[in-house]
Amino acid sequence: MAAPSGTSMFSKYGGFAAVRGLVMDFYDRVLDSEIVGHHFDNVDMRRLVDHQTRFIAGLMGGPAELDEGRLARAHRHLGISGEEFEEIVDLLSQTLSAGGVAESDCDSVIETVERFRHDIVTERRP
Repeated sequence: MAAPSGTSMFSKYGGFAAVRGLVMDFYDRVLDSEIVGHHFDNVDMRRLVDHQTRFIAGLMGGPAELDEGRLARAHRHLGISGEEFEEIVDLLSQTLSAGGVAESDCDSVIETVERFRHDIVTERRP
């Protein structure tokens, strides 16, 4: 079902409650990943889910603002590789699809996430 003209994805898919559900499913997938799961050892997941819910809400046109500087600072010390970034993008795409997000809307979110690659991928090759 298409959203009325001018309606954000955030509203179309149910606002913060729905986005939080998507984010919780996303982190279930992330924590099970052999590629990226280790990054979340000893992380306050409740706090992370709150932050990620606001981030995804912002990507979907919700009221949360996207702060590139904050995003870069949060990931700078993690040494995230391109492969790990690709895994996160793939898991997010799977989550959105499983959560009933239309393919075109999923593509739009993923395209926006890709714009943040340079802020998140911090592993330096020798």
